[in-house]
Amino acid sequence: MSMEQEAEKNGYELQAERAGTVRIADDVVAMIAALAATEVEGIAAMAGNLTNELLSRVGVRGLSRGARVEVSEGKVKAELAVVMEYGYNIPATCQKVQTKVKNAIENMTGLEVQDVNIRIAGINVTREK
Repeated sequence: MSMEQEAEKNGYELQAERAGTVRIADDVVAMIAALAATEVEGIAAMAGNLTNELLSRVGVRGLSRGARVEVSEGKVKAELAVVMEYGYNIPATCQKVQTKVKNAIENMTGLEVQDVNIRIAGINVTREK
């Protein structure tokens, strides 16, 4: 499969101008979502699946770990799996994450965010001494 066919399959064409086209891969949108989520106070980390966990142990780190996006006709649906810090209000923190992720994706890509669904995959209970 050529690079052009791969880009058409996994990504969204943002604009077609005389100078060329701009395509945003779904992984890039997922990375934006993951980075925005981890900037919110109360979020300890993104949670990944078993494959991502094993790859990160051997040195391959995916920055979009714990984030999955679906881009269709200029609209984004994001699903995030996060690990929260103990002691934070879950609904309030998740609302902040949803707002931050929505704003980051819309400002950086120009795509419209329909949904930001969050799954709490764990709580970080480490105590500071």
